[in-house]
Amino acid sequence: MKGAQILIESLCKEKVEIIFGYPGGAVLPLFDVLYNAPIKFILTRHEQAAAHAADGYARSTGKVGVCIATSGPGATNLTTGIATAYMDSVPIVAITGQVKTFLIGNDAFQEADTTGVSRSITKHNYLVKNIKDLAITIKEAFHIAKTGRPGPVLVDLPVDIQMQDAEFNYPQKVEIRGYKPTYFGHPGQIKKALKLIYNTKRPVIIAGGGVIISGASEELVKFAEKINIPVTTTLMGLGGFPGTHPLSLGMPGMHGTVYANMAITESDLIIAIGCRFDDRVTGKVDAFAPEAKIIHIDIDPTSISKNIKVDVPIVGDAKNILGQLLEELDTSRLPDLGGWEKRIKDYKRKHPLYYKKSKLKIKPQQVVEELYLQTKGKAIVVTEVGQNQMWAAQFYKIDYPRHFLSSGGLGTMGYGFPASVGAKLGNPDKIVIDIAGDGSIQMNIQELATVSTYNIGVKVAILNNHYLGMVRQWQELFYNKHYSATPLKNPDFVKVAEGYGVKGMKVTKEKDLKKSIKEFLSYQGPIIADFWVEEEENVFPMVPAGEAINRMIGGMA
Repeated sequence: MKGAQILIESLCKEKVEIIFGYPGGAVLPLFDVLYNAPIKFILTRHEQAAAHAADGYARSTGKVGVCIATSGPGATNLTTGIATAYMDSVPIVAITGQVKTFLIGNDAFQEADTTGVSRSITKHNYLVKNIKDLAITIKEAFHIAKTGRPGPVLVDLPVDIQMQDAEFNYPQKVEIRGYKPTYFGHPGQIKKALKLIYNTKRPVIIAGGGVIISGASEELVKFAEKINIPVTTTLMGLGGFPGTHPLSLGMPGMHGTVYANMAITESDLIIAIGCRFDDRVTGKVDAFAPEAKIIHIDIDPTSISKNIKVDVPIVGDAKNILGQLLEELDTSRLPDLGGWEKRIKDYKRKHPLYYKKSKLKIKPQQVVEELYLQTKGKAIVVTEVGQNQMWAAQFYKIDYPRHFLSSGGLGTMGYGFPASVGAKLGNPDKIVIDIAGDGSIQMNIQELATVSTYNIGVKVAILNNHYLGMVRQWQELFYNKHYSATPLKNPDFVKVAEGYGVKGMKVTKEKDLKKSIKEFLSYQGPIIADFWVEEEENVFPMVPAGEAINRMIGGMA
């Protein structure tokens, strides 16, 4: 077979159903084979969107997302999406074209050192220089992307390799020297963890994205309920533990709930599962959980004690380790947590998430709450980045894993719309809503052409406050209201949508909100709703940068 055929046949062997991408000179042989291939190809209108769409597909389905771009600018345009996936541990395989092997290093037309550029933002990358290595490279790429701590893998494929001939022999399995992820916790560490659990009085579980990645949600609920431990879920972990569960504390950190942050601060034991103690969660490290012993469960040993020093590290898969803990748990030795439960309930009662409604203007939180009520909490919610992201995390209670997709680590504006395209294609029977800001949506608004072309029924709810909202909030609170480069003169989003053949609607009055959202949700096909919301509404609670997480603005009375 030709190299291009070998690549597409390899993707078929990996059961790839959808590829997102954009053609160009250095991938023309691939696209010629794709013409008759049994894989659905989605032409995005920008390579960054292709990477985000592959990411959204992967996060919402648990499968590996795939994207393709040409050499040079095509490959470099992918890098923001690849970096987004890398920071949030999302399994994607990115395939890039490259100039002919004998031209590499000659500054040829549309040449870039793609493996060099992507080295720090991929789990692994390859430059295929020998046609005989292509099949095994693809096998390895998928294996690395989806095993251990998942992440993006890039395969850079010169155009002459795509046109060369070789015998196709796809390996059944792969062994990579030095790459052997640990999946079960060390029995000695399990015993140490249980000893701390038996002696705790004020425990808290911090559940991160690793809970969702490993499929450990059921085990987490059983574990928390058996011991009666409250659970706070990070931005990446939302849905890993039901947001409406009585033991749920919501999200911790900079824009977390008062009760989550106070519980962590006052706890004597933190059980961290599949989270990396991001700075937005910990706040001032020296003041983070000052009285707590810390058990940290993570499949990536380099994440343990990286940001916060832990007492009992357990390396392995969250699902397996929670299973081990449940199996070894001696229920006769469980602590009495009645006093702790009462204190948490008191915090919840005194300091709920709150905003003031207005009869004159729509509040952004109100839009999110109404979307939650009318979808009964069953939609897949994708967000952009900024205030819209935090309001979605706070007011749309996520009960199910893989139902909340957001750029956490990199904080990529423009992520939500293309990611929602991938999520909808991966979950055609579910409602997929992109909760967007008027700034973020314009980062990849050209994808209106994609949803129009393929009739992808994504619903975009723009919380339009005519500002780069989160930056404006910081300017208000910390820079004397110097709104430097944050006010936005926006286009008419309805006309823009209609220009692409997509339905648009504008909602400016509070009294029209419920009816408009009902229309928005019932529409079959892609739709944008432009909600004009209170312009200077802020996200609260808020922990100022560098402060301890119990020092919140707008949360504590």
